[in-house]
Amino acid sequence: MHSRSFFKQTAVTALFLAAAFLAGRGIAMSASNLKEASAILQPAEENWGLSFQEEGRPPAANATFEELRRYNAWYAEETEEKVIYLTFDAGYENGNTSPILDALKKHQVPAAFFVVGNFLSSSPDLVKRMVQEGHIVANHTYSHPDMSKISTREAFEKELRRTEELYREITGETMKKYYRPPQGKYSAANLEMARDMGYQTFFWSLAYVDWYQDDQPTKEEAFEKLLGRIHPGAIVLLHSTSATNGEILDELLTRWEEMGYSFRSLDQLVQP
Repeated sequence: MHSRSFFKQTAVTALFLAAAFLAGRGIAMSASNLKEASAILQPAEENWGLSFQEEGRPPAANATFEELRRYNAWYAEETEEKVIYLTFDAGYENGNTSPILDALKKHQVPAAFFVVGNFLSSSPDLVKRMVQEGHIVANHTYSHPDMSKISTREAFEKELRRTEELYREITGETMKKYYRPPQGKYSAANLEMARDMGYQTFFWSLAYVDWYQDDQPTKEEAFEKLLGRIHPGAIVLLHSTSATNGEILDELLTRWEEMGYSFRSLDQLVQP
């Protein structure tokens, strides 16, 4: 689906501030201008959305590469090179993470796992394995809330800090400052808070419906989306809870390799 850019609200805010400034000096802003500003004012919250328009090309998204860069945020790499950044969201463990790690190790593919507090608490050995095998373990918040509803910096920081602390307890290391909003729900204010905390925010340019444990896609359905919509510079989002992903990842990586794709770490994206 097509979505408006969330940065439009900034311009509207500036317009109302200008009106207040002029009013304070006894200068009235026209009613028609104020009405126009009110008409384009949009809610601050967004759901990350994509629209695939051309096979082999990045989809149109809620925001452009340039707009996201202002917030140290990404959804893909702007490139013609056939590279993939593979990421997984890990909310809980149900037996599928190990085969996923096995396939990554076989193909020597680096990945990023965005984990929540529950996964860290319940699966410390898997977290340690991720680190030992060269993967990034990143921040998906502690309790997986709708972050777009969190308006205070204190509450926002608490969700990320608690995850950082738990990761440090398990690994003895500092968590990489990479963040993904749960369910792709965000606001411009959230992105500013994450940036101010030193975080890079990662959305995605390719995903499919793989998160319903009792309604998993077939191999054919998965390949239709993941092969048909892959594109240069893709940040791919998969869920480590998916039995389908656990079963097909070895073949999927082979198929992408046969299409001429190679794999890079998110570290190489943010520090080219």
